[in-house]
Amino acid sequence: MRWNKTTNAETATLLNLEQALGVPTAVATILAQRGITSFEAAKTFFRPDLKALHDPFLMLGMSKAVDRILKAVSTGEKILVYGDYDVDGTTAVALLFSYLKTLTPEVATYIPDRYSEGYGLSSQGVQFASDNGIGLLITLDCGIKAVERVAEANTLGMDSIICDHHLPGEELPSAVAILDPKQKDCSYPYKELCGCGIGFKLIQALALQQGDDLEVLYPYLDLVATAIAADIVPLTGENRILAYYGLEQINTAPRPGFELLMQNTKKKVLQLSDLVFVIAPRINAAGRMQHGQRAVDLLCSETVDTALPHARSIELMNSERRLTDEKITAEALAQIQDLETEFSTVVMQEHWHKGVVGIVASRLIESYYRPTVVLTASGDQLVGSVRSVKGFDVYEALTACKDHFIQFGGHKYAAGLTMKKEALAPFRSAFEQAVKERILPEQREPSLLYDATLTLNEITPKLFRILQQMAPFGPQNMRPVFRTKGVKDAGGCKVVGKEQTHLKLEVTDFSGAPVSGIAFGMAEHIHKIKSQVSFEMLYTLDENAFNGVKTIQLKVKALRL
Repeated sequence: MRWNKTTNAETATLLNLEQALGVPTAVATILAQRGITSFEAAKTFFRPDLKALHDPFLMLGMSKAVDRILKAVSTGEKILVYGDYDVDGTTAVALLFSYLKTLTPEVATYIPDRYSEGYGLSSQGVQFASDNGIGLLITLDCGIKAVERVAEANTLGMDSIICDHHLPGEELPSAVAILDPKQKDCSYPYKELCGCGIGFKLIQALALQQGDDLEVLYPYLDLVATAIAADIVPLTGENRILAYYGLEQINTAPRPGFELLMQNTKKKVLQLSDLVFVIAPRINAAGRMQHGQRAVDLLCSETVDTALPHARSIELMNSERRLTDEKITAEALAQIQDLETEFSTVVMQEHWHKGVVGIVASRLIESYYRPTVVLTASGDQLVGSVRSVKGFDVYEALTACKDHFIQFGGHKYAAGLTMKKEALAPFRSAFEQAVKERILPEQREPSLLYDATLTLNEITPKLFRILQQMAPFGPQNMRPVFRTKGVKDAGGCKVVGKEQTHLKLEVTDFSGAPVSGIAFGMAEHIHKIKSQVSFEMLYTLDENAFNGVKTIQLKVKALRL
């Protein structure tokens, strides 16, 4: 594994930041690396403000969308809120449905079945809307490429509003309004909102139009923060503001559904990573194992009593999901050993559960670091998920193989596809060749980035406090990683954990007092460390609370003897 230093900032910039902000050199370095080079930019970064959100009416189509929704509300027209079955889609549906319920009783939700309908606006969903007298169909986190389905809705006498954040195709659906900052001629300043984020801009515009203050929207921010965390969008601009206040909402006044899901973590204060690893997998489990509508029902529950049955059901689904993906991962790893490929992985078993193949693809990359496709049967076809490695555009590689597909879609790091069963062998060869031609040598092995090199005596309570204020952490604002060289055992290093697989560290670099840390899964190094071999390590800073005493500890990501 390679260790790479994040790009260095200019010395003059660092000095100016240190003096203007009164921060250590390490903090100035991290800020400059993230494009924060002035006092004003730092102030905006450290003090996110909801008032800094952009005017939602700057988004192309927003005025038309608001007018059409308010017309439906005033005339008692039936509205259907339609969204994808993943976290972004289900939170977006819950957000808009909950808000519209405060304006009209004539609103319902629809989540497509992952297996019988697939992703996006389906013909079955459009027909459901028509059969139930829907006049206005609103899609969230999907629809930007649903040209035929929107035309079908038009034929059936329905209007549509598309709220999406994916890249549009060459032809746009013939909807009343399309909200997507990535569409041509949309001058909205921030392009990286997730689907639920687009939904929030819509209810922000509806609130403004009716003269309401921004405070009425606070209860919806927990949903937005969860979607931002799960959809791996950049933690910059509006996403940072929405995630910051969404976390505050979920920690102070969570909706009943979240309150029940949060019982799976013993933390008193949740961070964005807890939404990624605790909340999001459970919401996703509904769509993976049964139906995404279960997640919407949970998120829209107004009391703990009504939420409880949904939460229990989803907890069982998540347990089933975890066992299923572990079993399939083991089978897939065994299959890889028989494949004569070097640049890519394509595995298939017809009995594998369609709902977890994306998770399995990600797990396989942890063992075989290369672009990966995991396929299973769906009727007389094969369907699958694709995951990539850092820096490699797997969508481009799939485009080179498009003649082998019935359909495919996605983005740089993740995609989905459908093909005929007989296309498997030729696709496997074509994909291997496409990856081989495009992948760079440095993309064939994992790497770790670090922000700055420290001596252990530079790890102070002040440094830790400032770093904590840089949260929430996520893409383009990752938790800072540090490197320290010349480290040795200070006498307290030992193996810990139920399976004796982790290292409890007490180390020194002779710059000051010993520092403690934890290195998960690195117990194999204990003998050399105890023999006083010096080493270097990459780590983040964490807080350890024991018997009411809080201390800073290192969370080691990698070490080299």
